[in-house]
Amino acid sequence: MEPLRFIAEDGARADPFPLSPEELTRGYREVVRARVFDERALTLQRQGKLSVYPPYKGQEAAQVGAALALDPGDWLVPSYRETAAALACGLSMSQAILYWRADPAGWRYPDDLRVLPFYIPIATQLLHAVGVASAGRYQGEDWVALTFIGDGGSSEGDFHEALNFAAVFQAPMVMVVQNNGWAISVPTEKQMRNPRIADRAAGYGIPGVVVDGNDLAAVWHVTREAVARARAGEGPTLIEAVTYRVGPHTSSDDPGRYRSADAGAAWLARDPVSRLRAALEGLGVWDDAREEALRAEIAEEFAAAVREADAAPEPEPQQIVEQVFETMTPDARAAWEVLRRG
Repeated sequence: MEPLRFIAEDGARADPFPLSPEELTRGYREVVRARVFDERALTLQRQGKLSVYPPYKGQEAAQVGAALALDPGDWLVPSYRETAAALACGLSMSQAILYWRADPAGWRYPDDLRVLPFYIPIATQLLHAVGVASAGRYQGEDWVALTFIGDGGSSEGDFHEALNFAAVFQAPMVMVVQNNGWAISVPTEKQMRNPRIADRAAGYGIPGVVVDGNDLAAVWHVTREAVARARAGEGPTLIEAVTYRVGPHTSSDDPGRYRSADAGAAWLARDPVSRLRAALEGLGVWDDAREEALRAEIAEEFAAAVREADAAPEPEPQQIVEQVFETMTPDARAAWEVLRRG
């Protein structure tokens, strides 16, 4: 199963092409916005202004392309690495900064934002995505739940349980596996025997698709088709987006200890940002002036987000247990009292 691709490494487009110039431009803006946030967030972490941060550089197209396939009423159920997808779905940069500062002000998202908080325990969000998807059907809604996992996370038991349950009950869910080649320090070939994670879909009786995860057009196209199938009552789809983690697993990781310096050299030519820009330039709808204006706009948005996050009130110690349950349990209440008294 070869990955589906619409944009070549030099920006050449396949014919027919699944996106309009307007959609491609929108996608590029979101991919650049995600790249800028990621690079500057990592800088904040190095300055001691952010907690442990999981960068996603190189995987922007896999996240943004999938997120843009959703309708406003759909749900995003991310893992810890999907800040790019959350931003594309409407999460503000200031909210994301507060979240990665471990500030309680960043934990509660706006009520009209259909994005669940980032999940740190590996693969637990997959079961929740099935629940969110199924809840919509029980309530007579037509929303679809989109969730993500990495190649390493696909070895967790929750991955099997989520896909099996979703398949049996035809839950309107789309699962995107970002196969970036590494489960922290373990390469894919040492994780599994099957060459394609999407091959596992056959075991659940659902469609499995492999896509070039650095090609925004391809990711958007296959996810849009999967969302349409789910909304029509045809059940879940497993999408494998083949991509590469350029940076470390997290800001506390040193990838030089387990992969060579030139391990990602071949992926530099496949960079999703430069590749997408080349496609837009080939269409005659992008140039240096537009690029400069976009970068300036995003830089100001990020600077404003930092100012807003910095202005948030200093959290009180007891806030750490205030958003665990809708109604505090006796143990949580006791902890809250102790923390409040200091």
